Amino acid sequence: MNTQTAAIYSDDNFLSEQKKDIQAQNQLSLFRYMQEVSSYKLLNNEETELLVLKYQNDGDQQAGNDLITANLRLVVKIAGDFQKYWTNNFLDLVQEGNIGLIKAIKKFEPDRGIKFSYYATFWIRAYILKFIMDNWRLVKLGTTQAQRKLFYTLNKEKKILEAQGIKPESRLLARRLDVREIDIVEMEQRFNGPDISIESPISADSTTEHKDMLVQNGPSVEEIAAKREIIEKIKSILDNQKDTFCEREKVILEERLLQDDSRSLKNIAEQFHISRERIRQIESRLLKKIGKTLLQEMPDIAVSFSRV
Repeated sequence: MNTQTAAIYSDDNFLSEQKKDIQAQNQLSLFRYMQEVSSYKLLNNEETELLVLKYQNDGDQQAGNDLITANLRLVVKIAGDFQKYWTNNFLDLVQEGNIGLIKAIKKFEPDRGIKFSYYATFWIRAYILKFIMDNWRLVKLGTTQAQRKLFYTLNKEKKILEAQGIKPESRLLARRLDVREIDIVEMEQRFNGPDISIESPISADSTTEHKDMLVQNGPSVEEIAAKREIIEKIKSILDNQKDTFCEREKVILEERLLQDDSRSLKNIAEQFHISRERIRQIESRLLKKIGKTLLQEMPDIAVSFSRV
């Protein structure tokens, strides 16, 4: 074994041991959390509704805390349903579910006749699912509620069909899930496609990076540099011709034609107390003057001016 191979082998062993240590710490943290959660008293429907009213109407923080602790086991149970989608720390899912539980406590309306546990389940699941969708990949798989729902149900439906011996084709899945076929195709592409850095090479033996293959909609660097050079040359030519322009023409040139945030014809007309149409006529005459000059100095770009 050479030195380089030995170093790689040593690094792999270190990473493997580090991963095991992290997993062990996570398991210990989960065990302690479950012990604490199991010590809290469960509430019946009447007790739950009473605490909700105290919290919402009277701002009783202790009532809110009692509601949270009594339903922490519900969060753990629901988080367990999503564990196959999140192989990292399980407590991440629990933490997000707890945020959903707090949201449910704030939004719950006892007079609607719905059990709090049923209502809270919706919020807990929603927050856990959003967390998974936001952190599954470097690039988010789903950014809307419909996409997050499809992400959760797509694999579940595919497994049901496969268990029945039916090939889960996109058209069939779309019909069963009541979505468009293109939505199924796009989600599967996102789900199955790996994350690739745009700065990584397109192949092992290539120096070309993925970012080099991206289509550029705007002008190239060469085009921008060429345009800038032309503009500077035009400005230089016009500076030499300024003495032949009257005051109105100079204002139109410097504050209208050569500015990105140019003054309007009306604004300039008000400055010289003449009509907007008169300023337009002066501008037209000025452009013809410029066109003649550019035709002599830079014939290749003078076409646009000669057409005015």
